[in-house]
Amino acid sequence: MPEKTENNRRLVVVSNRVADFKAKFQTGGLAVALGDALKASKGLWFGWSGDTRDDALSVPPHVEHVAGLTVATIDLTDKEAEGYYFGYANRCLWPALHYRLDLAQSNEEQSEIYFQVNARFADALMPLITPDDIIWVNDYHLIPLAEELRGRGCEARIGFFLHTPFPSPEIFAAVPSQKRLGNALMVYDVVGFQTTSDRDNFRRYVTASLDGEQLQGDRVTAQGETTLASVFPIGIDVEHFKKLADEEDTKGPLLPDVGSDMKTIIGVDRLDYTKGLPERLRAFEVLLEQFPEHHGKVRLVQIAPPTREGLPVYQEIRENVERLVGRINGRFGDLSWQPVIYMHRGVAQHILVHLFRRSDVGFVTPLHDGMNLVAKEYIAAQAAQDPGVLVLSRFAGAAEQLREALLINPHDIQETARALDRALTMPRQERWARHNRLWQRIETYDLFNWRDSFIQSFAESDTNPVNLFPKEAGAA
Repeated sequence: MPEKTENNRRLVVVSNRVADFKAKFQTGGLAVALGDALKASKGLWFGWSGDTRDDALSVPPHVEHVAGLTVATIDLTDKEAEGYYFGYANRCLWPALHYRLDLAQSNEEQSEIYFQVNARFADALMPLITPDDIIWVNDYHLIPLAEELRGRGCEARIGFFLHTPFPSPEIFAAVPSQKRLGNALMVYDVVGFQTTSDRDNFRRYVTASLDGEQLQGDRVTAQGETTLASVFPIGIDVEHFKKLADEEDTKGPLLPDVGSDMKTIIGVDRLDYTKGLPERLRAFEVLLEQFPEHHGKVRLVQIAPPTREGLPVYQEIRENVERLVGRINGRFGDLSWQPVIYMHRGVAQHILVHLFRRSDVGFVTPLHDGMNLVAKEYIAAQAAQDPGVLVLSRFAGAAEQLREALLINPHDIQETARALDRALTMPRQERWARHNRLWQRIETYDLFNWRDSFIQSFAESDTNPVNLFPKEAGAA
């Protein structure tokens, strides 16, 4: 346990899983963002190891020092993993938070295991923390954690950040055990959201379902608890991505050179039903149908790493995507042109950045998304004087900031196809003007702004606020 001084507090990040800092592949950026934020405070990252074992209930946390921070993990039993992670968290909460009540499944046993595992997290975490720590809990898997920690005497300040959307009160009210979740959220000192819409949905839920009320500023109160509910749009390390893109650009093309007329559309998404991949492929197909001038002159590169493949709905989405890829290539391709290049695996970050730099269109079209960092990474990787165009779903959290992108409704296939045509034919001057404004916004609201603003929000009411991230520690 590191020593504490009056002006030095340790940050403790808690999430369902900790990042594998030894891994070769990092797609998307969220793991990288949290890791960088944590390293700046030389803190502790705590979470599930991802492993299961029969004697997990009697095994203490595994603690190691990796890449400049401390990582502590616990194992779960098979029953815990099934009920907590595959069950309530991902069969119920994940679809509901993304407005897919039709896919939400739960039963009382899985719901109870979810809360029991949160209690186990609290039991394992308590010996590793002190009252001077600042605890940053992440995401829907761990909504009850602050309530469990407080019940064990934890005096540290605790904030919660939701990386997914927070749906309308009517949707959230349909979630099994929703009042238990709502009351648990109120125990946090701060609850952070990606967008004003998410925050406002939470406020309306508190007043409508928890008999709460809105106070001055961003505070809400209910059930004897008061929390600060604010907006903290997550960002990326913009300078890192720009520098990496500049370096990679000197290495020449990665894709087959089929002539200077060929334009590339890039999509990078986990293979999840929230990402809108079937709709995206159908829109690309309509582009080729209705704008035949693009035949032989455009290709869609779609990288879709696997996720949660143990759940049937994810097996279905994979089969659907692969069927569409085959249909488009079979219908439009020839010996010299493959319209869709599809990869169902992870890709190293430097390769992704290289592809972003060399792509004329970034295609980011989730049906619902908390933020979507790929959209920001695409912008950061562009050459300033000759940038590509971002086509972005208005249902991505990033759309609230990235208004100069071509915003589309991913459910409207015709609209999306027309946006692709516009992006592919957009004059350089308009591309430059749009990119310049997008760049300014992602540079202002970057990773470090997200980190510092979140921490500062619940340090403000502390009697001894401190700067957890001094410039010499790596803050920008």
